Amino acid sequence: MKCYKIDEEWDKVVNMLIGEYTHTIDNKNRLSLPSRFRKVLGKKVVVTRGLDNCLFVYSAGEWKTISEKVSSLGMGHAETRAFARFMLAGATEAEVDSLGRVLIPDYLKQFAGLEDKAICAGVSNRVELWNEARWKTYTSKIQGEADAMAERLGDVGMI
Repeated sequence: MKCYKIDEEWDKVVNMLIGEYTHTIDNKNRLSLPSRFRKVLGKKVVVTRGLDNCLFVYSAGEWKTISEKVSSLGMGHAETRAFARFMLAGATEAEVDSLGRVLIPDYLKQFAGLEDKAICAGVSNRVELWNEARWKTYTSKIQGEADAMAERLGDVGMI
């Protein structure tokens, strides 16, 4: 019984999007997703504006969950309307082709400042696509703040 539980927990880790990869964007705006990510994401994905000037890539199933949460925020506050527009209006459905590539529309490529290379970062339920220089700056900053963040999260019982 315990062995089954370990296998079940390992399956969750294996199906989680984790890791960091550098991939090129070709002259037709196609980005090859890492093979490990393709296994979890499937053949249809949604690419949308993300936070911190990166793009978020979701599997179709995960996008359904995210879009339902965003849609349930209501229209009463300008901030929730703005966030819904940011996430939903900026989204596009994309097919992963037989070579594992996904098309990044110009407006999303410009939003994230993507050029010929992109960092593909697995973040649990999504892939983030980052401009290479922005990613280096961001990760350097976060590494310098990691201990303080861990302490704050520990104070609220997160870790």
